[in-house]
Amino acid sequence: MARIDIVDLAQSYAGADAPLESYALKPMSMTWRQGGAYALLGPSGCGKTTLLNLISGIVTPSRGQILFDGVDSTKASTQKRNIAQVFQFPVIYDTMTVGENLAFPLKNRGLPRAQIDARVREIAQLLDLTPWLNRKATRLTADAKQKISLGRGLVRSDVAAVLFDEPLTVIDPELKWELRSKLKALHRALDLTMIYVTHDQTEALTFADTVVVMHDGRVVQSGTPQDLFDRPEHTFVGYFIGSPGMNIVPAQVAGRVARIGGHPIALNRSYDTLSATANIEIGVRPEFVTVAPPAPGLLSADIERIDDLGRIRFARVRIGDVKFAARVPAGFSIPGNAAGLVFDPARVHVYSDSRLVDGQLSAETA
Repeated sequence: MARIDIVDLAQSYAGADAPLESYALKPMSMTWRQGGAYALLGPSGCGKTTLLNLISGIVTPSRGQILFDGVDSTKASTQKRNIAQVFQFPVIYDTMTVGENLAFPLKNRGLPRAQIDARVREIAQLLDLTPWLNRKATRLTADAKQKISLGRGLVRSDVAAVLFDEPLTVIDPELKWELRSKLKALHRALDLTMIYVTHDQTEALTFADTVVVMHDGRVVQSGTPQDLFDRPEHTFVGYFIGSPGMNIVPAQVAGRVARIGGHPIALNRSYDTLSATANIEIGVRPEFVTVAPPAPGLLSADIERIDDLGRIRFARVRIGDVKFAARVPAGFSIPGNAAGLVFDPARVHVYSDSRLVDGQLSAETA
């Protein structure tokens, strides 16, 4: 187990002399604390697997350092870093039994038989594999094989970290929740540093204590699931996290008022120092905008459709050329498609060139 620090780490597959904007991973620094549960979240091509492979030692960085407990391990092999890695597709030996597969990493390190057997039984019990320990792996289902692969990554108690590269890709949707829950329980039981790569926000938010959101080779925000939902620091985070994602719309902002198409929206903070040349937008999650009957003082919108999700309904509306999503209160019904929108001022965020602006909180709202 180890603390992992990355310092000014970057990767270019076209060579270190390539333009910085072409790098698959732009320079970044961060710390992965011992025993933490992390998720690297982002769309395909954002750099998350590249970052994982740099940490594991599969790829050597174009620049920067990787430190394990303060020791420079930038050029050390995966074996010397003492990393376990679990991939998208199960890596197991079909000719071995389940128990032999779990024991293989420990046998390679020459551990005593009794210690191996005890650890294999512990991991098998945590993964519900005990009934299959003496069964050959060849005819098991894909999800059972991936459980074995997970077990092989977790069986070594001395690993610095366990890295997961989209490990539930081949798992049936109804089994994914069970395995995510198992991984979370394993993390609590084993106190291992775990870093989990995924493009699925549900996987990331239900597994990790800290979610690292990546976009275009950069970390755009790192925080708890609640942080990412309540206070997205970048418009991409607001849009990518949530279902539906945050409404991001161009606006004119002055003081404590934002205007969309000339219509004023009250803000909870004052914004008096925004750049005149910046791209200014406001962001508000659909949960904090409510559809109401048209009325003076409300932003007018045309309802295009209503999506009923069972626990909540969202209206898809249009404000001029801008599409918007808003919560539909229980029992709401009006004739026609015209509606008004009611905003929660405390939940309206202001962004300048895609980055969150704090604004000045007044004494009465502090």
